[in-house]
Amino acid sequence: MRRPARHLLSIDDVSDADLRALVDRGAALSRGEADPPRPLAGQVAGMHFRMTSTRTRTAFSVGALRLGAHVLALGPGDLQTSTGETSADTGRVLAGMLDLIVARTGGTVAELRGWAAQDRMSVVNAMSGTEHPTQALADLTTLRLRFGDVEGLRILYVGEGNSTAAALALALSRFRGVELELRTPPGYGLAPGVLAAAGGHAARRGARITELHTMHSPPDDVDVIYTTRWQTTGTRKENPDWRTAFGPFQVTEKLWSHSPKAAFMHDLPAHRGEEVTPGVLDGPDSIAFEQAASKLYSAMAVLEWCRGDIA
Repeated sequence: MRRPARHLLSIDDVSDADLRALVDRGAALSRGEADPPRPLAGQVAGMHFRMTSTRTRTAFSVGALRLGAHVLALGPGDLQTSTGETSADTGRVLAGMLDLIVARTGGTVAELRGWAAQDRMSVVNAMSGTEHPTQALADLTTLRLRFGDVEGLRILYVGEGNSTAAALALALSRFRGVELELRTPPGYGLAPGVLAAAGGHAARRGARITELHTMHSPPDDVDVIYTTRWQTTGTRKENPDWRTAFGPFQVTEKLWSHSPKAAFMHDLPAHRGEEVTPGVLDGPDSIAFEQAASKLYSAMAVLEWCRGDIA
């Protein structure tokens, strides 16, 4: 009997056990310890990207091919959602033809939930306007590979409380002993609901999440310093002087002096000289490009999980 499709629309759609299983599976695939048995053989995976994507689209397309699926590219204007068809109708139609769809809409998670209102076609959020769950899974896979475990890590996130930061907070707060400190410009922090949800996970799991809006007195001896580019794909900032607020939140060699043994992470693409100096991004402690490589393996783990091949 066919299992109902599983969807990944938010990190909060995944149980604690499944979250750890996804991270472990991605790490095992990366290390070559697991030879996937092409569980998607004969299936069709749609790739619908309304916005540019280098890493995520390539990772899911290549991952689906390696797992045996056929891949169908659906461009930003190819679906009738652009002419007013409801998300629920779109999902019902696509579910009659596709086995899964990976979608970067830049819109709301609610739209993707409309697509997921059926149990045949799996829906994967490849970045909405508020959350980037597959990025968080790639990040945690990278941490698993680098440190052996995610639990107990101290992580400093510097920059906007964007979709990447939201997913990272919702994911890291599920691992015991993690300390995540977010330093975000005033007015550009995490959405209150996301911060509250992450705080709830942290209280339940023995983690700690804090958010501050200054770069004065950064923490010492963290394990990881993470940033993203200041101008997130597909978004605009209403304040024309926003760069003034962001200026102090650059990751520099001076910030590094507080945590000289830290690893540097960035979800890419990067703008050297804005959110991070070239010396940090291209320095020996940067694992940003290892992080990018992890996207393929975490994408494969997600695709397996969606089709029911990871318990």
